[in-house]
Amino acid sequence: MGVFPNSHRRNGSSFHRLRSFHLAPGVEEGAPPPLRSVFPTPSPNPSRSRSFFSFANKPAVAKSVSVSRSRLSRTWLVPRNASVPIPPGFIIALSVILSLLFIVILACTFRGAQAGEPPFKKLLDSLAKTTPGVVLIGDNVDVDVDEPSVTIRWSIVACGTDFMLPGSNGTHGSSLCGLPNMALSIFVDGKDTPTALYDPADIPFNKDTGLRRSVQNLVQFDSDHDLDVHKARLYPFDTYFLSSSIRLASPTSNAKKPIPIQRLVTLDVVTNFDINTHDVESYELDPAAGNIPTRDIDMTIRRPAEARTICLLLFGVSWVLTHVSIGHVLLARRLTAAKPVLKHLAAAGAILVALPHIRNSMPDAPGLDGFLIDTIGFFPQMIITGTCIVALLLIVVSRELSNTSDGLIHLPKLSSMPPTPLPVFTGETKPPSPTVGTSGEMTRYEMDRVMKHLKGQYVFPPLPPVPSSPTRGVHRRVMTVVPRSKNI
Repeated sequence: MGVFPNSHRRNGSSFHRLRSFHLAPGVEEGAPPPLRSVFPTPSPNPSRSRSFFSFANKPAVAKSVSVSRSRLSRTWLVPRNASVPIPPGFIIALSVILSLLFIVILACTFRGAQAGEPPFKKLLDSLAKTTPGVVLIGDNVDVDVDEPSVTIRWSIVACGTDFMLPGSNGTHGSSLCGLPNMALSIFVDGKDTPTALYDPADIPFNKDTGLRRSVQNLVQFDSDHDLDVHKARLYPFDTYFLSSSIRLASPTSNAKKPIPIQRLVTLDVVTNFDINTHDVESYELDPAAGNIPTRDIDMTIRRPAEARTICLLLFGVSWVLTHVSIGHVLLARRLTAAKPVLKHLAAAGAILVALPHIRNSMPDAPGLDGFLIDTIGFFPQMIITGTCIVALLLIVVSRELSNTSDGLIHLPKLSSMPPTPLPVFTGETKPPSPTVGTSGEMTRYEMDRVMKHLKGQYVFPPLPPVPSSPTRGVHRRVMTVVPRSKNI
């Protein structure tokens, strides 16, 4: 007491403080006090640090002990690191909302594809200002690889006030272009007979507005062309080329005066193909009329990048499924029963059925006519998968025959059961008599009896003595003494 004069006072204060934790109102009986009240955060300044029980003398610590019921309940029931589980209904509702939002966003693509001005408006406005005249626009290009042929639907357009029929402006979105104001005879690829005839007198009027109406059969015509298909077997990397020549003439003139064509242009993107066109000015030689102006067009037709990507992805998926069928055969070979093999057989059969559907789902898929994609893809895949199914059937038959040999059904051994140890006979009990078994079991049984006999254990019936042969020599070990050297 003399050495520590304040120890009683400190212990008393500490006891009252600890006692106040349990007697504070709103604290449940048996609940431990908050750790942050018992162990206060030390001061960052080392000069102001106190002993463990020095905080009991301060009135601020006593005020922190008497906390409210809500604060204590909130401290114990909701820890700082607690995680609140998300209800399953909320997850399902959120998934449905995201799915609908995804579908709506994709549907907006159709609206965006229609946005913008017509594809030929800028070209027609530029021609009307720089080189007015007659223009032929390919509104549609139908590529038929099986024929093989290309059909182009041309629209007859005139740009400039000197060539345009009054009241017909506004074609293809251009207010500077309309229908020609002259009759035309159209010759395609040097034919003597015209492919189409145009007469502005046949264009009807709109009774309400007084403007000319654009009737497709009166202002459009079709031209058929043969297609070069020497690269068709490279689907989807097939490319086609086409060249054509068109000439215009006036049917009303006796001399059939030629009319120059300012441009030949077609769409860049059609169904399943991308088209790149290039037109050049040309002429034909006529002994009577001299040089007759014509216009030639060169077209390069190929598959779009999207179609090629989809074909390659489906091609890869088909080969992956074929490799999976090979894996089913390797897994089935490890099985000892026939019933588990049936699951692998069903999976390989489903792959065999799915391969033709994947082949037909390719964009604008050609027939099975020996294309390169079938030579290195579809045909080998069908052959390999069919061979795997035959191998699985043979495995099923072999397992059935091995499990039903001699008319008896042998159950598979349980690999999880531990082996039963052989009993050790000390002579007090007799070993069990051998039962009729296979030659291997009899050999193991005899070897066990010989090993017990050699160890000195009791074996019944006893082993017969080994007869000694008179001609058999006896080997004796003779100790040989090696004399020591005198130098040692």
